[in-house]
Amino acid sequence: MLNRRHIRIKVMQSLYAFKGTESDDITKNEKFLLHSLDSIYDLYLSILALLTELQKKSKDHNQKLQKKLTGSAADRNPSTKFQDNQLLELISSNKMLQEIIKKRKLNFWELDFEYIDILFKEILKSEIYEEYINDTENSFQKEKQFVLDIYSEIIAPNDKLYDYFEDKRLTWVDDLPVVNTAILKVLRKQKLISPETALLPELYKDDDDKEFAKDLLKKTLLNSSTFIGEISSKTTNWDSERLASIDGVLLQMAICEFQKFNSIPYKVTINEYLEVAKEYSTPKSSFFINGILDKIVKDYQAEKKHQKTGRGLL
Repeated sequence: MLNRRHIRIKVMQSLYAFKGTESDDITKNEKFLLHSLDSIYDLYLSILALLTELQKKSKDHNQKLQKKLTGSAADRNPSTKFQDNQLLELISSNKMLQEIIKKRKLNFWELDFEYIDILFKEILKSEIYEEYINDTENSFQKEKQFVLDIYSEIIAPNDKLYDYFEDKRLTWVDDLPVVNTAILKVLRKQKLISPETALLPELYKDDDDKEFAKDLLKKTLLNSSTFIGEISSKTTNWDSERLASIDGVLLQMAICEFQKFNSIPYKVTINEYLEVAKEYSTPKSSFFINGILDKIVKDYQAEKKHQKTGRGLL
């Protein structure tokens, strides 16, 4: 689910919380980081719980229509395609998934039902829904496409849901793009007969990625004084205020990768932190960071220090 860039962002956020200084409690800092990363999985699970609640809402809606004393013929015979959607049924009937959601207390939609109501109304009035219930072709692929469409076109872009997630956990705002991509990827791969684990992807691609997160945090923290000194030597305009900024944290992390991660090419490190800077720092930060990192790399190469191993290296 996670890629290296998002791992770097989480490490950056953790380091910024610690003000980019050396720490005497690495274990505490590592727990903070891992909890932040694990929170991404909570967001993923809570969205699957939301899809389950939307299916339940459809069933309740149809039952209320059928009980209306003054209901029309259409009310007495509402379409059940939404409530019977086979992909949604796979999600709601997945015992392993539902047990994890319950254990982690992530089905908060029963209390915050107004967001289910908002999304359900948006779905009912959409062209996507109209086309879906009027389509005479019934296939798992069609039902899957309906769920993918309402998710990408109605659920994911919903401003009120976005604000809700921001209020629920502040870091979820940064996690939403990654989780939305993961949700769509997982749902696209679903088959009518799929193992329960198909809805439960691993948070990390492999053990190396988890170790990378922990190592990047620890090695940056333990060597921050050295990295700050190296940064200061490359500019006459560096001050303590900027050292505590996002720019300072990103530069320290980049130098850590230069020195402590021999298999990561210089150009990969530089490109990654420039992209993070564009998203999280000031408009001019990427130019500033690029200039300093370029000077540092040229010095390393001239002095044959911190040489990289592998292919595609600067």
